[in-house]
Amino acid sequence: MRASKVQPRYQRIKEFIYRGIKDHTYPPDSQVPAEIELARRFKVSRMTANRAIRELVNEGILVRHQGLGTFVADIQAESPLLEIRNIADEVRARQHVYSNELCLLVKERATAEVAARLGVVNGSGVFHSLILHKENGVPIQIEDRYVDAAIVPGYIEQDFSRMTPNQYLSELFPLSDIEHIVEAVLPDQESCQLLKIDNGEPCLQVNRRTWSEGRLISYARLIHPGSRYRLSSRS
Repeated sequence: MRASKVQPRYQRIKEFIYRGIKDHTYPPDSQVPAEIELARRFKVSRMTANRAIRELVNEGILVRHQGLGTFVADIQAESPLLEIRNIADEVRARQHVYSNELCLLVKERATAEVAARLGVVNGSGVFHSLILHKENGVPIQIEDRYVDAAIVPGYIEQDFSRMTPNQYLSELFPLSDIEHIVEAVLPDQESCQLLKIDNGEPCLQVNRRTWSEGRLISYARLIHPGSRYRLSSRS
């Protein structure tokens, strides 16, 4: 019988803080327990507690303020409104860790609404993907995207844990035109659960359509927690 791998003690502290951030025990800008308190709680040396905190600081999860203590970083992502950037590149440019969760990737028949937005015949085949994008493990965007299956037949075969839909589509179809419609919305229950936000927290929704050489390639609905995301415009 293979012996189970023992989890390092510092990793237990890191996971304790990760959980506290995700369940809002430690919301953005709040102070986390001091190293000496963590060492006492987990029955480890202060050096071990220091390693856990130091790694979380290096990951951008926590920030130290000399003389005050260690606090949860206030992650507020920002994207340019007048252009499209790969969200994975945006996160990494901030020296943060990008990850995502693929919630849905199917072929289905376009509803009347989707057909109108995507410029296809009602009932025609479309690919529908739903991806949760994260920064340092914190959800920052729900990407609900529809793609014309006739134009992009290989879409459903992609591994979007390795390449985002934006990157995949941009490489196949260079962007020639873009439409952005931005609105404030109250998210539904499913969106709240995915984004790990309270009911009633306002979100920023971007409805985006993209064209390449006159062809409408995709329609995406991007939902961001208002407290974690902002759009900028510079002319």
